[in-house]
Amino acid sequence: MKSKLKYIGVVFLLIAVFGFGLAGGVLLDRYVTTAYASPNTDTRPNTDLLLQAWRIIDRNYVDRDAVEANRLTYGAISGMVDALGDTGHTTFLSPEMLKQHQNYTRGEFEGIGAQVEKKGDYIIITAPMDDSPALKAGLKPGDAILRVNGEDMTGQSVEYVIEKIIGPAGTQVTLVILDVKDNTQREITITRAKIKVNDVSWAQIPGTTIGVVRMAGFSDGVSEGLKNALNEMKAQNMTGVILDLRNNPGGLLSEAVTTTSQFLNKGNVLLQQDAQGNITETKIEAGGLATDLPMSVLINYGSASASEIVSGALQDANRAKLIGETTFGTGTVLNTFSMSDGSALLLATQEWLTPNGRVIWHKGIQPDVQVSLPAGVAPLTPGLLKTMTEQEYRAARDLQMQRAVDGLSCPNGNCATDVSKFPGKDQVIP
Repeated sequence: MKSKLKYIGVVFLLIAVFGFGLAGGVLLDRYVTTAYASPNTDTRPNTDLLLQAWRIIDRNYVDRDAVEANRLTYGAISGMVDALGDTGHTTFLSPEMLKQHQNYTRGEFEGIGAQVEKKGDYIIITAPMDDSPALKAGLKPGDAILRVNGEDMTGQSVEYVIEKIIGPAGTQVTLVILDVKDNTQREITITRAKIKVNDVSWAQIPGTTIGVVRMAGFSDGVSEGLKNALNEMKAQNMTGVILDLRNNPGGLLSEAVTTTSQFLNKGNVLLQQDAQGNITETKIEAGGLATDLPMSVLINYGSASASEIVSGALQDANRAKLIGETTFGTGTVLNTFSMSDGSALLLATQEWLTPNGRVIWHKGIQPDVQVSLPAGVAPLTPGLLKTMTEQEYRAARDLQMQRAVDGLSCPNGNCATDVSKFPGKDQVIP
């Protein structure tokens, strides 16, 4: 078996033609070759029983159109993976899903542009992508997909829901969405589109000398975009920076390491722990461009994987205050095990920790200052900020960004490193 790609994983990205499941956020950009291990006789599946079930279905199931060999095979594999209980992490990718997953790391795909995960009987939106059809249609983290083109999705697998929403750019899909906060339902029709990932953008916040850098993902080359943004900020004499990682599902580990290294000059980015408890350190890279620039970081439930690596490292180093909501909670390193038909298993083989040894898996990174956005308010992007006056920026009610600006706008210009300048973790902004 060749383990070509590794992932620190979490959410499913509904991208190519709405399409593939990325149970993983951080792609470890190194190539590893691993031999297939002989199965332990105590854990070997009862293949005779599996074959017996197949024969019974094949001979007796009344809906003959549903008895399709490839679909049932993939369903059996998915069921085996689901039985591990590593929901949202370890997963099975069909050949099409794997192809589109690889497209994402190159920053190109078609679809509605959202990340999802399964929670209980529902498929939940974890994050709409910047400037995506999903975001423009009003999808937000926490929304549950109830129906797709009239078909009930309750209890269905992520793979099945994705299959029902798949379609080329320019075509439409109708979703019935449940807002779990107020238990209301709404129907929306979304036109799929070709989506270009613009992972890095920045703008000066109106009425301030503070810049906000939006990182929408960690695809290949994103750290170079960050360096360019930081250099432009320095040239324009910005006195502080807000790193916006909201709704950022992850990407390449190398990009997460280089991103973190722009703001720290020593220490670790993360720790990786294997099944035997052995820990490997990943060090900060030298030469960061903004190691002393006052900063804050914005996070929410849609921040996962690489976003949690970056924010966790900055929090552990007391380099920046995290403002917003608890992150998703990615915590396993996933190996990609290629299958003979072009499909793949993403299987958890290691767990990652913050530099101080904090467990993130299923727990997430908690903000230092908890701030939720008001109902109906979406995070501001640099593209929008560039068009706004100071009054329009305030009226937009991005309370998370406003709190970050207020924290950085102190007389000594050292808010990011002076923890006494910020409220405690227990303060909640409605």
